[in-house]
Amino acid sequence: MQLSELLTPDRIACDLSAQSKKRAVEAISELISQGDPRVTTNEVFDSLLARERLGGTGIGYGVAIPHGRLKNTKNTIGAFIKLQSAINFDAVDNQPVDLLFALLVPENSTQEHLQTLASIASMFNDEQARENLRQANSSEQLYQLLCDWK
Repeated sequence: MQLSELLTPDRIACDLSAQSKKRAVEAISELISQGDPRVTTNEVFDSLLARERLGGTGIGYGVAIPHGRLKNTKNTIGAFIKLQSAINFDAVDNQPVDLLFALLVPENSTQEHLQTLASIASMFNDEQARENLRQANSSEQLYQLLCDWK
């Protein structure tokens, strides 16, 4: 699976300012809903927040992968934000998060969801990939880096 299948340039934000986990999830929800008329900001936000309540999605190394399920979509949707300043995201390593890759899958998608999460987590386990994303200074650069990864 290529990340270009999940992302569009309009669902990437560079150096976004968010002071809290909730604000970051709101920003991701807006990015996703603006690019997809089948979903609303509230639907996306509620799905991502419901998952966060089950347990934090901060995977370590300053990265979080908030994810959830949506009723009104047949395709998996991704969005990415590089924050201006790292925030507390209840990560497993207790480190603040500045890179967020959100993932929304169709409501009945289970195996695809797990495979996609594993692929994204694999990318973020790569120290050089994380560093390249942190050094990017535009949404276009971020999009290219994400799409070019394996």
